[in-house]
Amino acid sequence: MVTVVDYALRNAKEDGRPFVALVLQGGLSLVQSKQSGNFYATVKQCSIPSTFDEETAKGFIGEKLPGSVQRMSCESYEWANKDTGEVLELSHRWVYVPEGATLEDAIFTGNPEFALADEQPEKKMRLQPTL
Repeated sequence: MVTVVDYALRNAKEDGRPFVALVLQGGLSLVQSKQSGNFYATVKQCSIPSTFDEETAKGFIGEKLPGSVQRMSCESYEWANKDTGEVLELSHRWVYVPEGATLEDAIFTGNPEFALADEQPEKKMRLQPTL
């Protein structure tokens, strides 16, 4: 399960059009440090674009969705830690993967799902791709 923990106002790269992204957070993970060998607790986060306005996005904070946040390889890029100022070169990003799908399914052949935003959010519809 993932939880909607926040939202972010962003601009599309193509045309600069503003949109709202939902910030998703996976469950607790224990990771072992390569340097010290000690374990530390962390959570994985990603964001996904939405069609919501800001008020609607606020209302979804706390909602749980079936799926997970998984690591996906990508071209290398630099990332700066806001707390320490340390700059790291990364070659991965975190993506949302629906329950029952693999990372490859989610990227290449995913079937989008959405929850009805009514009093029964557990009701789901599966969208069928048009041919």
